[in-house]
Amino acid sequence: MSAPTTTDPVARARDAAARESWAEAYELLHDHDRHPERGLTADDLSVLADSAWWSGHVDESVAARLRAHAAYLAADDHRGAGLTSWWLYYEYAGLGRPAAAAGWLHRARHHLEDLPDCPEQCFLAMTAAEEASAHGDHESALAATRRMTALALACGSPDLLALARQSESRVLLAAGRRAEGLALLDEAMCAVSAGELSGMVTGWLYCLALTQCMEAADFARAVEWTNAAMEWCAPPWTGRPPDGNADTGTAPDTEDPSAALAPLPMTVPSGENPFRGVCRAHRVEVLDLLGAWALAEAEARQACREVPVDCLESAAAAYYAAGDVQRRQGRLEAAAVSYGHAHELGRIPQPGLALLRLAQGRADAAVAGVDLALACRSDPDHDVLGRARLLAARTEVALAVRDLPGAAKAAADLAALAGAADGDVPLLRALADTALGSVALAERRPGALLPLRRALAGWLELRVPYEAAQVRMLLAAACRAAGDEEAARLELGTARAVFERLGAVPDARRAAALLGGGSRRRLPGGLTAREAEVLRLVASGGTNKDIAGALVISEHTVARHLNNIFAKLGVGSRTAATAYAYAHGLV
Repeated sequence: MSAPTTTDPVARARDAAARESWAEAYELLHDHDRHPERGLTADDLSVLADSAWWSGHVDESVAARLRAHAAYLAADDHRGAGLTSWWLYYEYAGLGRPAAAAGWLHRARHHLEDLPDCPEQCFLAMTAAEEASAHGDHESALAATRRMTALALACGSPDLLALARQSESRVLLAAGRRAEGLALLDEAMCAVSAGELSGMVTGWLYCLALTQCMEAADFARAVEWTNAAMEWCAPPWTGRPPDGNADTGTAPDTEDPSAALAPLPMTVPSGENPFRGVCRAHRVEVLDLLGAWALAEAEARQACREVPVDCLESAAAAYYAAGDVQRRQGRLEAAAVSYGHAHELGRIPQPGLALLRLAQGRADAAVAGVDLALACRSDPDHDVLGRARLLAARTEVALAVRDLPGAAKAAADLAALAGAADGDVPLLRALADTALGSVALAERRPGALLPLRRALAGWLELRVPYEAAQVRMLLAAACRAAGDEEAARLELGTARAVFERLGAVPDARRAAALLGGGSRRRLPGGLTAREAEVLRLVASGGTNKDIAGALVISEHTVARHLNNIFAKLGVGSRTAATAYAYAHGLV
């Protein structure tokens, strides 16, 4: 006879939940709950809610948690009711229902605030820290995180202590105390990498750490923790860190890689790790910077399949990163579609959309888009890298429309942002040096070479190939202006090779044309050689009279050429034509 085993499905579900075998726990409790006569306790309903969430059934998770709250209230268990209320606040916020979320947060406070110190109050302190930090009240936010730490130490919970460290880290970074914030983040992530935490807190900390690292422009940490997160998420998922190799991200993809990303159903198959899509979306941004563009686009597709419905901002980030790849490869229509999907999911697709409009010759739209996005991010403490990228794009757009004062101001603001960082931040420094060098080159100042060489060294150190190649193009122009043709050709040859390897077709053609002197290049937009000459003079700020004098033709002929140019390029102003000329290497 076989050894006796329990046949109670609820007991088996509790055991499965303790092992974080969530799919098994969900099936057992879901089947058991179909029979009204078989009641579940408040704790069992909480397990059902947790297992439903992990199994991709978010609506069922909320429904079970609502029943758990009622059961805790019936038992006069305010700690249980308070924690359940906080989880309902968290789930409703993720589902885009802020009014319901606010109501449940108020209930959580009602249940817990007047109780003696208890572990459940850690979650209220974490929320208080987030709210205070969002309003710029860093002192109150720090006080809340330190209360959270005290509560976590008192109850001896590794999960709560790691969350407290991470929460304090985020507040310190927002306050500009970069070194202290990153040190605390590293301490929290030690518990993650050692496998000391539950699956939920491990997933939270990976997602939060990846966001913090990119917002703080700490690219080295972002690469390290992205790789670790994808290894943790690799199937088969058991809820604990796996022993196998990291996920390579090469999931089968039968779609046309040249097509735009289409909206995909965002569901998590039962038994999959729901954090996987979120972590993969972060990985897309890292792969983009590292120049692994084909893999980045494939990973963006996969992330949009995997992201849970309560984490749509991650899908928006994946669409946006894919749009950046497509834009730089010259696939402008596909990029426009990807940016559109990102916008539908709540992300402002800037500065990528502004740079797309610039490439399309729509300079006015490019200027308006990047200026509005900068106005919406007036606080430099929030998402430092996001603001830095907007300033870098503002510099590029201003130079394209010959707004040298605007370009100089954007570059100076970017340099100030990099200089204000607590400690050296290579990614910010490289962005600032690129902008400063490009402005100095446009102003024909002799000091352009120094910041450009610093920028190139910075991008090479970070192993970011596309930006390094772009700087080489600027260096080539500076070397030619200084009379060093050999150095210019070396920079152009290296840049061309990098662009071709990445698939950056427009940039590769521009580098090839500059290497060949432009004599054998096919002009863009169907322009004739004379029309290209007129367009170059327009881009340099010449009036019709100036152009007529330079080319020894009549002003009437200049006007006729301009009409032909506008019609061929599909633009309606001299400013838009100038932007087209810069975007397509005619100037």
